[in-house]
Amino acid sequence: MEHPVSDPAGPSANRALLGGIAFSFLFTALIWLLGPRLEGVRLLPDQGAAWYYWKLPDPTVWTRLSAWLPYLLHQVIIWWLIYRAQAQRPGYTGGLHWFNVWALGVNAAFIGLHLIQTHVFYDGLAQDVSVFSSQGSVILLLVMVILMESRRRGLLFGRRAGVPDSAVGVVKRYHGYVFAWATIYTFWFHPAVSTPGHLIGFIYMFLLLVQGSLFFTRAHLNRAWTTGLEVAVLVHGALVAYGQGKGLWPMFAFGFGAIFITTQMYGLGWPRWARWTAIAAFVALVTLVYSGRGWGQLNEVIRIPVIEYALVFVLAWLIAGGHWLWRKLRPAGAASAA
Repeated sequence: MEHPVSDPAGPSANRALLGGIAFSFLFTALIWLLGPRLEGVRLLPDQGAAWYYWKLPDPTVWTRLSAWLPYLLHQVIIWWLIYRAQAQRPGYTGGLHWFNVWALGVNAAFIGLHLIQTHVFYDGLAQDVSVFSSQGSVILLLVMVILMESRRRGLLFGRRAGVPDSAVGVVKRYHGYVFAWATIYTFWFHPAVSTPGHLIGFIYMFLLLVQGSLFFTRAHLNRAWTTGLEVAVLVHGALVAYGQGKGLWPMFAFGFGAIFITTQMYGLGWPRWARWTAIAAFVALVTLVYSGRGWGQLNEVIRIPVIEYALVFVLAWLIAGGHWLWRKLRPAGAASAA
């Protein structure tokens, strides 16, 4: 289905996108510059994979409220803007709608507020929720993107692979609310500290917030940009894993690389020779790394793809089942789902 397109007067969405990218890197640089101010904060020793290190040993009501109240306000405002935008049913434009301007401004304001909040109170949401909730929110976002884009680029090597249309339709209609939650929740989960892993993560979150602010614009549909955001998790995951020194970086680099080869590149309109070149380069890199790493570790390449594709199918059929049940049980005369 083609998106309706119109061209209101106003700032260019493409210029806003470039400005948002510049803001993302500049504000991350500011977090890095101010990072030494937080080095004196006392933290508890690391207690394993389920432990989030960057949280106060003795939180108070005020340190908790300093994170939860602005997070909830940030979340509700962006959800309201998405709701208002969908109610207006605008076309996809080359310029910015009023709600895009507000979304960009609100996200920028709360990004600045979180930096101040960190330097005054330190704690993020991590004090009260599991570290796996933050990781899970990002995984859900990535899985939903694969599901939502399966109509256009297929799921496996350009083929749909049995993904129900009803699930894709539901995700396309409501993904904005889930993506807004995943990005804003993850952003407020972490204090704005300047470790390499946090800085890489903040750049990624900021870029996702920029994308989420440009709904109902052509920039939001730019396939090179959106695919770049998907592939950026490869860079983020591999660099963070490399920095941890546990030798797991190939699992992230080649795992997410395999998803690009099997799914994401089919949405870029590349000719067949370009796709085969990418596949050959991927196989060559895997061979080079695992000839030294040991062929017994080769299963690392498929761990992430197996998990993500399994989650795509589980999510798709759960949504399809729920959609079917809702249609059966909804009151007579109710509007059908999109």
